[in-house]
Amino acid sequence: MKKLTTIGRILFAIPFAIFGINHFLMLDYYLGMLTSFVPLGAYTIILTGIMLIAASISIITKVLVKFSTLLLAILLFIFIVTIHIPHLFIDADKTITIIALLKDISLMGGSLMISGIYSEEEKQIK
Repeated sequence: MKKLTTIGRILFAIPFAIFGINHFLMLDYYLGMLTSFVPLGAYTIILTGIMLIAASISIITKVLVKFSTLLLAILLFIFIVTIHIPHLFIDADKTITIIALLKDISLMGGSLMISGIYSEEEKQIK
């Protein structure tokens, strides 16, 4: 069972590293997604990329997992509120927006579950 948990944790983390790298490689694409009330434009996207990569590394290496997954859940919530929900009102074709919204809701749930698992492990150690 422990091996399945390890594989699941790593598989959960890998896409965040890829998303983070994409924030550097596809900066113009992400700039086009920003709504007008997101500050600092490209700097926000670069910082987000760094945060996604850091969260991925943390989850894979099991260093500060509870902390990083809580921050990741907060970051995903911010994506939902500042990007996906406004795009529901802006975009003509809402299908892609709804898919992205549901993806981030799901990832936020997974992040909270991993955080909860590591919270329980900390209690058992003490």
